[in-house]
Amino acid sequence: MSDAAAWRKAGPDPRPDPRPIALTMGDPHGIGPEITVKVCADPRRRTPVLVIGDPGALARACRATGVPLTVRTVATAAEVGRNAEAGQDAEGPRVPRVLHVLPAGPALPPDLALGTVDARAGAASFAYVRRGIELALAGEVRAITTAPINKEALRLAGLPYPGHTEILAELSGTERYAMMMANDELRTVLVTVHQSLRTAIDALTPERELDIIRLTHQALGPGARIAVAGLNPHAGENGLFGREDLDVIAPAVRAARAEGIDASGPHPADTVFMRARAGEFDAVVAQYHDQGLIPVKYLGLEHGVNITLGLPFVRTSVDHGTAFDLAGTGTADHTSLLTALHHAAELADHSAHS
Repeated sequence: MSDAAAWRKAGPDPRPDPRPIALTMGDPHGIGPEITVKVCADPRRRTPVLVIGDPGALARACRATGVPLTVRTVATAAEVGRNAEAGQDAEGPRVPRVLHVLPAGPALPPDLALGTVDARAGAASFAYVRRGIELALAGEVRAITTAPINKEALRLAGLPYPGHTEILAELSGTERYAMMMANDELRTVLVTVHQSLRTAIDALTPERELDIIRLTHQALGPGARIAVAGLNPHAGENGLFGREDLDVIAPAVRAARAEGIDASGPHPADTVFMRARAGEFDAVVAQYHDQGLIPVKYLGLEHGVNITLGLPFVRTSVDHGTAFDLAGTGTADHTSLLTALHHAAELADHSAHS
């Protein structure tokens, strides 16, 4: 089995890493706290978790969801590992009883207006992510998994970030990075992410294309078969429908192949994702946000995972937003967050042994 096939199928490490995964709570006005407590109580969770967030909001989420967890505040990530070794976290077949939370940012008021956009919530969600990055860079956690944040709340808080990816890159000092969306059937990596379609097209360059192909190859390992989607219909039809595929994408594919990377394209975007799903390719490089994410999300939000490539640590996230309409109801599905945790653990193991 190639690295590309094995990267998310790693077996248990005979010497498991005792460090927890940092799970940031997300926007406290959304479903983040509720799916966080649900995933921490789920007996399918196989790795220790340190939640970074607000203890009061998490306690309220326990009540809203009926999850019987005790919210325990800790000062360091190491306390989670010690408690797990003592059996207090009930890892394994028993249902976990304790949620370990490391507070970050000011305490939130008890009368949160759930389901609304709020600058305080935006500032808090940013503080959780920032603390997670600090812990990951210090080597105190194995990886970071993030619950959803709200872009408008960030803006109201005066934070000029369009999403998690840009926060993670800037605060970790990462210049070369990319977003991968993955599920059990399809993996797609984006050349451009959170920008208008008009500016995304202008941002496409052979250098950027090659960089994304390289990052995808580095993430999946030797033997990865990388398909690059074309920008225009029919991948430009030899220049009939625009020259971007000939002048921007094709040169990058040739350069990647010259480096020994198994890249091909540009392929017509209306069929390349189907071919990848059928097993012909291990990942598809997509040119812009919706081109790459519609195929993945169509297969089911509950199983999709957002993975940031190029960071000095592993980071995964859910494939959905803050769902303000569900906040406080206790009904939000935590499957995507659980899947993101599983991917984070497997990627961290793969990274440690590669």
